[in-house]
Amino acid sequence: MEREMKMIERFLRQTTFTSQEDYKQNLHINVPENFNFAYDVVDVYAAEQPDKKALLWTNDHGEERQFTFADMKRETDRTASFFQSIGIGKGDPVMLILKRRYEFWFSILALHKLGAVVIPATHLLTKKDIVYRCNAAGIKAIIAAGESVITDHITAAMPESPTVKALVSVGPEYPEGFHNFQQGLDEAPTFVRPANANTNDDVMLMYFTSGTTGEPKMVAHDFTYPLGHISTGYLWHHLHDGSLHLTIADTGWGKAVWGKLYGQWFAGANIFVYDHEKFTPADILHKIEQYRITSLCAPPTIYRFLIREDLRKFDLSSLEYCTTAGEALNGAVYDTFKELTGIRLMEGFGQTETTLTLATFPWMDPKPGSMGVPNPQYDIDLLTPDGRSAEDGEQGQIVIRTNNGKPLGLFKEYFRNPEKTKDVWSDGIYYTGDVAWRDQDGYYWFVGRADDVIKSSGYRIGPFEVESALMTHPAVVECAITGVPDEIRGQVVKATIILSQAYKDKAGEELIKELQDHVKRVTAPYKYPRVIEFVDELPKTISGKIRRVEIRQNDNK
Repeated sequence: MEREMKMIERFLRQTTFTSQEDYKQNLHINVPENFNFAYDVVDVYAAEQPDKKALLWTNDHGEERQFTFADMKRETDRTASFFQSIGIGKGDPVMLILKRRYEFWFSILALHKLGAVVIPATHLLTKKDIVYRCNAAGIKAIIAAGESVITDHITAAMPESPTVKALVSVGPEYPEGFHNFQQGLDEAPTFVRPANANTNDDVMLMYFTSGTTGEPKMVAHDFTYPLGHISTGYLWHHLHDGSLHLTIADTGWGKAVWGKLYGQWFAGANIFVYDHEKFTPADILHKIEQYRITSLCAPPTIYRFLIREDLRKFDLSSLEYCTTAGEALNGAVYDTFKELTGIRLMEGFGQTETTLTLATFPWMDPKPGSMGVPNPQYDIDLLTPDGRSAEDGEQGQIVIRTNNGKPLGLFKEYFRNPEKTKDVWSDGIYYTGDVAWRDQDGYYWFVGRADDVIKSSGYRIGPFEVESALMTHPAVVECAITGVPDEIRGQVVKATIILSQAYKDKAGEELIKELQDHVKRVTAPYKYPRVIEFVDELPKTISGKIRRVEIRQNDNK
């Protein structure tokens, strides 16, 4: 009897790699013509392995649903038919504000089937944010969780959003002007797959990046983008048939499709979704224990919270593999988590504009705090300000060379903004805007955004390393490092700090000196903050990124 072909074998010429050299030499991703993830992965699973587990959803009210791939095909077909009935078709931009509701997966796959453009968005958007997005992208429909905190903003935005023709609520509330999602599915006719739903070059997915300067840009990805995430789920997350994977992320952010959709299903994993309102470390640990989750991906901040719990109270023996991204991992967090669980935290790095660009892959020994090594899917280099390739130990901007064509996973363009696209991508080079250095073993270490690097007395100081050093002090809950003008040194390092409750009464010169000495011990002495300010909050974007530019602007007033 012929062996059943796994999904990953349809897209990778070689599926097992034993070293980075093996991976570099033998990575080859097959790209079908007119690839569509919903048809070519989800529906193929439904036809060949209908009972295969796809999505295990639970919420903080104790509800639970396990969807197979047969379920996903049935529900996405019904959703696609319903969307057609309200006028959504090929090329139409549709915004999804669905939190962690399972209807997000129904909707995004249905929109793929129609060849529409999906725009995931956070539920934190206000009326102003929604108006801006609707007009910038020409959004035709909004599918939202039916909660007044979300739908009230949508309703208020409609008089200033003339392109929007349809609003849909998935419940529990159905305000005036909103279609009832479930009713629409129940009444939908049998879905007929549209002819020529998409080409590989068509825009499939867009994210509004909440940059730390200016209005958000629209990052447009084409229909080959999911293929770029094979390395994310199959290799970096190290998933396989039988894995139950949890990535902690809301569906409004790019991390959701990184960790809760494309790469995971290529690998044959079952995706675990915990739909909750408030993050509680003990709840996450209970879910890992209760459902026997095998794989976890979360930012280092989440791991910091997890290890503060008494992990000995939880049975975490089901965990096989853990990954982290979003910021540099502190060595103490790595060591503590490994001591308590026996599991190494494997770091990765990428942007909304890319898939996984650097990572610590399974065959590598991790160096805590390092982003890892280049994913050979991308031709990565470090460029110094004068345009040459950086030497080992020398800082440079991370760039992706595209002389030989756009790699899978790299964005198509900033939608409707050719000038901004050309600012970052020209002459065969995409400039990430992120500065790093490479050690003699080829591992990359994040320094900071190019605009945030501080130049003091001839030294180039990245805010990330100083922030990481400060965060190891118990007084510091959160901090931001910026440069302030100095007549002698050009710039000096400033730390803007939110103190923990236990230290709020101790704010003063003695604590400032203690924090300065702490940084001198943890990192190079010249990087210590000569100026420290204690604050109650830091300016942030809607996605939670610290707006260092605002701190600098306030300092320069």
